[in-house]
Amino acid sequence: MTGTPQHGRSTRQPPSGDPPAPPPHGPSQQPRAGDPPAPPPHGPSQQPPAGNPAAGRSAAAPTATGQRTTAPPPAGDPAAPHEPAPHGPAPQPPEQVESLAGLLGGRGGAVDATLPPVAFTIGWLATGRSVVGGVAVAVLAGTAVALWRWRRGDRPRAVLIGLLAVCLAAVVALRTGRAADFFAVQVFSNLASALVWMVSIVVRRPLLGVVVGAALRQRGRWRRDPALLRAYARGSWVWAATYVVRVAVFLPLWLGGQVLALTVARVALTWPLVAAALTVSWVVIRRSLPAGHPGLRHPAEPR
Repeated sequence: MTGTPQHGRSTRQPPSGDPPAPPPHGPSQQPRAGDPPAPPPHGPSQQPPAGNPAAGRSAAAPTATGQRTTAPPPAGDPAAPHEPAPHGPAPQPPEQVESLAGLLGGRGGAVDATLPPVAFTIGWLATGRSVVGGVAVAVLAGTAVALWRWRRGDRPRAVLIGLLAVCLAAVVALRTGRAADFFAVQVFSNLASALVWMVSIVVRRPLLGVVVGAALRQRGRWRRDPALLRAYARGSWVWAATYVVRVAVFLPLWLGGQVLALTVARVALTWPLVAAALTVSWVVIRRSLPAGHPGLRHPAEPR
């Protein structure tokens, strides 16, 4: 006797691969606000495999409205997207402070200028106080310095002027036969430089502004800025004072024929004095400019 299913319904399971039957109570209903979230339709959720901490962090979480939102990654996650700082963009690094030494090339040229006089004194002493011996060593040293400066990339005109100054000092010493006269060119050149710097300030064309303006390729624009013109004039007095100091020291030593003392004074009053003048004149310029001035590179145009 063949058995019939109870209550008239078949207990046969659908074959594998058939689509799931629709729910018996008609179309699906949207969950109402306040209802607990429905379980996933395909069985219990699977846990992420071991060793994969990133899996499941951004899984969709159901909300009361039935929409799914992506959970944010935890703090410190390297995969988290970069977010801007809450207080605006990151601060920019401060601008590099400009210096007069950087604009004028520092004290390298002043160091080079001390080598030929030192070489002259060494050669003069090594050859039994012979002017010819001192001149020969000085010219060789001056030529070596000129070649080194030329290969370093200095301007050919500046290199040539430095070498000609050494040759002129050598000619004067050879003509007079007096070793101290090797420093005569330096004495008179400092005297002339002091006068030129002072005159440039009086005629309102301070040489410090001319030199810095040429280095910055400003031509004469800096002269149309009254504050910058006044600052350059005050800074030029510092440089005029350096030449006056050299003349005050060199002149009595040259008249007295003190070769060794002249050599020491030449070294002491060349690059150390130039370094001091660069620092002091830069401080004077900065303090002379009013607050809010755009600086040496940006002369303020008159209104």
